[in-house]
Amino acid sequence: MPLDRRHVLKAALTGAAWLSAPMLQAKAGLHVVVIGGGVGGATMARLLAKAGLRVSLVEPHPAYHTCFLSNLYLGGLRDFDSLTFGYQALAGAGVQILQTTATAVDRSAKTVTLGSGEVLTYDRLVLSTGIDFVEDALPGWTPEAAQIMPHAFKSPDQTRLLRDQIDAMPQGGVFAMIAPPAPYRCPPSPYERVSMLAHRLKQTNPTAKILIFDPKDHFTKQTLFENAWGKYYNGMISWIGPDFGAEDLEIRPEAMQVVIDGETVAVDVCNAIPAQQAGRIAALAGVTDASGWAPVDAFTLQSRMDPQVYVLGDSAAAGDMPKSAFAAHGHAYAAAAALLAEAAGVARTDPSYANICWSLLAPNDAVKLSESFHPTPEKFQSDSLIISAPDESPQTRSETAAEGLSWYEQITTDIFG
Repeated sequence: MPLDRRHVLKAALTGAAWLSAPMLQAKAGLHVVVIGGGVGGATMARLLAKAGLRVSLVEPHPAYHTCFLSNLYLGGLRDFDSLTFGYQALAGAGVQILQTTATAVDRSAKTVTLGSGEVLTYDRLVLSTGIDFVEDALPGWTPEAAQIMPHAFKSPDQTRLLRDQIDAMPQGGVFAMIAPPAPYRCPPSPYERVSMLAHRLKQTNPTAKILIFDPKDHFTKQTLFENAWGKYYNGMISWIGPDFGAEDLEIRPEAMQVVIDGETVAVDVCNAIPAQQAGRIAALAGVTDASGWAPVDAFTLQSRMDPQVYVLGDSAAAGDMPKSAFAAHGHAYAAAAALLAEAAGVARTDPSYANICWSLLAPNDAVKLSESFHPTPEKFQSDSLIISAPDESPQTRSETAAEGLSWYEQITTDIFG
């Protein structure tokens, strides 16, 4: 059955009774600056504004384009406008929308400098800055190279570029994906992407080949994906892991080549996804460590470097918890509850967390992974994990696909109205 709203949000809302608690409507003069208008940042901005706080959301783009479900656009199963959400509802809820970038954070002075030159003073700072790429991790990759070999992992323009390249690929051409090393945003996403591209190419370019060069020796839902590739796209997709040289990769964008363990492979389209780290402003704020991610308190999402700063979503070093939209949404609810409890001088309720990840293998055939977590002083600790079985019925798979789409509609409505 499709998840209802209460079911979807249950894990994320633990301890969120504060939304109607008068004592937590206090501190209306508290100014919270939120940097990043994605799932985590937009959710927290809305919750805090609803509680009566003064909230400024710094986001350079006029609308948010979901990375999640963008694979369905690449596969021809969804149009691009259906992935796009504006900030009008947040503005109507009292959030000040500042369409600009944050260029610097001074934690001592509690200020954020904007691209416009304006300087904001904050009482609490929320960083929900997503990911950036580690430029030296994949030889040959630069931000400029991404215009030839797109990552399509954080920019709507990149997603459209990759779709255009797929559509222009010659008959019988070669598509290559450079999968990222862990940790990275949405662990099953590269493999769902390949599935969706194979679905599209099966109709438009049936002799095309897909090569996945993967530095990891295994990946999320591997058996389920590989079973589906054999069932639906037999012979089109090849996964090449570290045992076959994928630990030693180089890209040559101008020549449209991938070099694997010294061997050069000519490709027609290359989706090069480098290693990832927290969004750049988190590093500029001084809240990341040597891993490139931002360590946080698992109970509150407060930075371990500065308790006046909260870090949500992909930028946070979240222990066992993966980087996903579902996770970022839960982070926002937990962090908002913790911030408001602290501001009101009342005891907070310990949160619980969950992550549910749906992956489409083919139209009306989806699988999912459900995992619960609890906070410990050290990290987000996994409690239980349930994954779709390889032998599920077509009806179950179809219901899972519908469930994933239902969740998408619910979460985007919850955030953006």
